[in-house]
Amino acid sequence: MSKTILVALGGNAIKQADDKGTAAEQFANVYKTSRELVKLIKAGYKLVITHGNGPQVGNLLIQQEEGKKMVPDMPLDVVGAMTQGQLGYMFEQALGNLLRAENISTPVAALVNQVLVSADDPGFKDPTKPVGPFFTEDEAKAMAAEKPNWVIKEVKPKEVAKRFRRVVASPAPIDNSEIEVIRRMIDAGIIVVASGGGGVPVIHGKDGLEGTAAVIDKDLAGAKLAELINADVFLILTDVDHAKLNYRKPDETDVKQVSLSQMKALAARGDFLKGSMGPKVNACMKFVENGGARAIITSLDHAYEAISEGFGTQIVKD
Repeated sequence: MSKTILVALGGNAIKQADDKGTAAEQFANVYKTSRELVKLIKAGYKLVITHGNGPQVGNLLIQQEEGKKMVPDMPLDVVGAMTQGQLGYMFEQALGNLLRAENISTPVAALVNQVLVSADDPGFKDPTKPVGPFFTEDEAKAMAAEKPNWVIKEVKPKEVAKRFRRVVASPAPIDNSEIEVIRRMIDAGIIVVASGGGGVPVIHGKDGLEGTAAVIDKDLAGAKLAELINADVFLILTDVDHAKLNYRKPDETDVKQVSLSQMKALAARGDFLKGSMGPKVNACMKFVENGGARAIITSLDHAYEAISEGFGTQIVKD
């Protein structure tokens, strides 16, 4: 029986730091990413794919605000759904074309996916999820003055010039609203792209589910989806080969294979920054803690080696 891998793709899989964010650039990045995923598919693994959408949501929010003099602007949950459709389309096309070129008939389908959160989640009172472009300190001050409704925070170390970014509410995922659809698609042999950008955040309202102004962390939502589909592996692909201790210090050290309890002890040291590696480590620990066999953090270029050879940061049960 082939193993199921939940692959969570970081923002660099779609938009590189120096990219302007054009459609052509994003398609090129998605094709590069998809070529790595095809290696796993050819090896016989079942894939469920999720992805970030922070840059796309931030850019689209700017477009909404700039265009509202002419057309109605859309709220954050609708913008999340719009970017889910955009990125899902790109992966459907790229993966589908690459698989057909390999004479592989496995279909690919993307889902606009709702993820349930609590209306009382403390994340609504303390926005932490970065969206949109990075700013220098001077640019951040100018943006804060121009847009007083924005919350802007420092999300990278002080030695990085462009370290400020707009942040929005990021409640914890509770459930995946389309989980039964996703399970049926997996059982039918479909490569599913779901929970993109963490999913469209919804809460229980008086008439049922309704959207709310937030962006769910895609790694935490990915861990929840991996748990709900009983994935064998939760694989986070980012821009580094390993999670690191003493990051950017002379004694920087790669974290390789560790048990859950060992990783919890390492996380307690505070080496994994909240705005970058911290959520990835937290998501991996949640997956293993809730019954998953193995969670991995590594770079896109080493996806296949991570599964087949144990490359990257590998978190396993005690």
